[in-house]
Amino acid sequence: MIKRAIFSGTRLKADFHSPINFSTASSTGQPFQSLANLPTCIASLQECAHHKNLTRGKQLHSYMFINGFLYSPLSTTSLINMYSKCNRIADALSVFNASTHDQNVFAYNAIIAGFIANELPKPAFEFYCRMRFAGVVPDKFTFPSVTKACSDILEVLEVRKIHGLLFKFGLEFDLFIGSALVHSYLKFALMEEAQEVFEELPVRDVVLWNAMINGHAQIGQFDMALEVFRGMGEDGVVPSRFTVTGVLSVFSVLGDLNNGKAMHGFVVKMGYDSGVAVLNALIDMYGKCKCVVDALEIFDMMDEKDIVSWNSIICVHEQCGDHDGTLELFDRMLNAGVQPDLVTITTVLPACSHLAALMHGREIHGYMIINGLGKDSYDVYVNNAIMDLYAKCGCMREAHLVFDKMSYKDVASWNIMIMGYGMHGFGNDALDMFSRMIEAQLKPDEVTFVGVLSACSHAGIVSQGHEFLAQMQLKYGVVPTIEHYTCVIDMLGRAGQLEEAYKLVSSMPIEANPVVWRAFLAACRLHGNEPLAEVAAQQIFELEPEHCGSYVLMSNVYGAVGRYEEVLEVRDIMRQQNVRKTPGCSWIELGNGVHVFVTGDRTHPEDYFIYAGLNSLTARVSEHGFVPDV
Repeated sequence: MIKRAIFSGTRLKADFHSPINFSTASSTGQPFQSLANLPTCIASLQECAHHKNLTRGKQLHSYMFINGFLYSPLSTTSLINMYSKCNRIADALSVFNASTHDQNVFAYNAIIAGFIANELPKPAFEFYCRMRFAGVVPDKFTFPSVTKACSDILEVLEVRKIHGLLFKFGLEFDLFIGSALVHSYLKFALMEEAQEVFEELPVRDVVLWNAMINGHAQIGQFDMALEVFRGMGEDGVVPSRFTVTGVLSVFSVLGDLNNGKAMHGFVVKMGYDSGVAVLNALIDMYGKCKCVVDALEIFDMMDEKDIVSWNSIICVHEQCGDHDGTLELFDRMLNAGVQPDLVTITTVLPACSHLAALMHGREIHGYMIINGLGKDSYDVYVNNAIMDLYAKCGCMREAHLVFDKMSYKDVASWNIMIMGYGMHGFGNDALDMFSRMIEAQLKPDEVTFVGVLSACSHAGIVSQGHEFLAQMQLKYGVVPTIEHYTCVIDMLGRAGQLEEAYKLVSSMPIEANPVVWRAFLAACRLHGNEPLAEVAAQQIFELEPEHCGSYVLMSNVYGAVGRYEEVLEVRDIMRQQNVRKTPGCSWIELGNGVHVFVTGDRTHPEDYFIYAGLNSLTARVSEHGFVPDV
């Protein structure tokens, strides 16, 4: 169950608002009165940074201020590092700006590294420029961070300048700087430059090899990444945890389960299976290889789980179409006290959409509003996911409210609204959204026209549907696909124009697939046209003999007109082809989660009470003359 306490924001209160008590123990277990000298304070600050203990760090800051321990370059650097590690970069910057007399290379390195750690590469580079302008000479600890900043903001020219500057300072053979350069050059797909740096370094440690492996992996050169990995083994360098995560990411993308399992064995052998990052990579690998049980087994055995662990296992279930399992894991995550981030939300919202789990979706939306998620224009993907949830749950008013509040709308945003109005029978509203989209000078794509044609089909707007199909390529440059023809055939079939639909199936420039014929067969069943239904069924049985839906549709056509011998014949063919009807599935969303049922399901923990309730209801309606159709 989604914990409303989380979404109301009660768990989001930080504990540093409590009064500072200098008699309490520090992060090292010492009372603050015993921190009699600066080195002890610095050691305590480093502990706070390591454990991200912001409350104690702020108390130490106050204590150092009161006792005059701030007038030291080491104090400045340690405070900047503590606030940066606690994700309070604004406080770190305040410390830097307040200590103008201590703005040496160490302070600059600390604030630049802090910006990088908080994913703010642009200000990191700006402070590097400010550092050079102030005449502060950079050292070997400056360049790795600045190189990363330049690669993140796509300043390849600045990376080349830094590379040239290394020779001036005699740092061209530094391993850490070399690793940063290799990674940066590979990010820009400058393979020759990366290889040149790699080969010129006299010593190649595991960090450098990792930079080569991960760099190639991140730009999609998976074969090259594996080749470097083999070279690493030939060079006698033992892979580290970072090597493992890089190589596992390659196996994940390639779906290489066998090598992934071999790497899993290596992880166990080396004792790396206690590391959260490695286990997260294994979960992702097994998930991408469709081995959900293995991924869940690794997840359940983890002693420590971070937000990435939860996001990985939730994503695995959602990618495999287990929407119910996705929401169950999400509820487990909340019960464990882990607060969701944007990755979690964008993974869980599609599951809510598929299950029409409106209560879950509303609570997630409330959590987003409380925490300011999705309010920026670059969060268009998140807003689209919320809008899609409301549209699929039939709440078009709420979907439109989200749509109107978006400062930036992409083509997908308009498509969601068009599809939403269309699927719920509001054809004119869907066409109005399409007109507004054109007025906004957005170019429609294939999905747009699937929505438009589907809206015409559900609303019975046949003439306009024909017109849209004819104008798609000529007016908008979108070539009709099989999905568009299926929508039009469905539209004609719903309107009872079966002969027109059959002509279109027979004459369209794309070969009809089972989906097209099934849409036509459904229309024949709806209007009781046996001859054309038999034609459609024959085509489907040849193209997709294992699909149960076609047999059921044809059986219903015969049953509707009393041709029960043909009904039995269709069922006999199903038995001969070993085709089984997929059991019906339904679900209901209650306060304690989503409950899924299939026909004759006895797996629910409260099945006895459920069936007792159903039997009671059946008996009551039978008393009023209801006879079940069996």
